Amino acid sequence: MNKYFFSDMGVMLGRSMRHILRSMDTIITVTITPIALLLLFVYVFGGAIKTGSDHYVNYLMPGILLIAIASGISYTAYRLFLDKSKGIFERFHSMPIARSTVLWGHVLTSLVSNAISVVIIILVALIIGFRSSAGVLSWLAVAGILLLFTLALTWIAAIAGLSAKSVDGVSAFSYPLIFLPFISSAFVPTESMPWAVRAFAENQPVTSIVESIRSLLSNQPVGNEIWVALAWCVGIIMVAYIFAMMAYKKRV
Repeated sequence: MNKYFFSDMGVMLGRSMRHILRSMDTIITVTITPIALLLLFVYVFGGAIKTGSDHYVNYLMPGILLIAIASGISYTAYRLFLDKSKGIFERFHSMPIARSTVLWGHVLTSLVSNAISVVIIILVALIIGFRSSAGVLSWLAVAGILLLFTLALTWIAAIAGLSAKSVDGVSAFSYPLIFLPFISSAFVPTESMPWAVRAFAENQPVTSIVESIRSLLSNQPVGNEIWVALAWCVGIIMVAYIFAMMAYKKRV
C-alpha cells in the first residue's frame, strides 16, 4: 500500500464531494422520490393497510430509507462512468498517487451523500409523525446496518459504472434495486402475499434488513434477523468488491 494512501484518498474524497456540493440537485433528486412515497403511503394508502402497528409511518420508515439509498447509489455509477469515459482515470494514474484511491473516493462520497439524504428523510418523517423509542445503542446499530447496506449497493454501482457502455445503461441498473423493497415486508406484512411472492419476499436481503431496523427503532427484540441482515450485507460487499476491483483493474 502506498504510504500516502489515506492522504490520497482524502484528496479524491474532497474532489468527489465538491462535485456533490456544486450540484446539490443530486441530493434533492434522491430525496424527492422517497419523500413522495412516504407521503403517498402514509396519507393515501396507510389507512387501508393493516400492519398491526398504530402508526403506519413507523412501520414504513425502514423501507423508505432503503429506497433512498438505492436511488442515491445510481449517481455513484454515473460519476464513475463519466470519469471512465472522459479519461479521468488515466490522468490520475499518471500522477504519483495510489491508484485505488480514485475508486475509493467515489465510494466514500456515496456513503456521505447517502447519509445526508437519510437524515433529511428522517427529519421529514418526524414532522409527519414518525416516532422511535430506540435508545442510543439501537440508533447506532441502525446507522451501522444502513452504512453496510449503502456500502454493499455502492460496490454494485461501481461494477455498473465501470462496465456500462452507455449513460442509459449505467442509469438503468438501479431500477431493480429500487423496486426490491416493494417485494418485501417494507410496506405490508409478507403474510398477506401469495405463497410464491411470499417465499421470495421472506428470503431476499431487504426483508431481513427492514425487519432488523424496524425492531431496533421500536425497541423490540431483534432476534436472528439482524445476523441474517448482516450476513447479506457483508456477503454482497465482499463479492461486489472483488468484481468491482476486477473491472477497475481492466481500466488501469
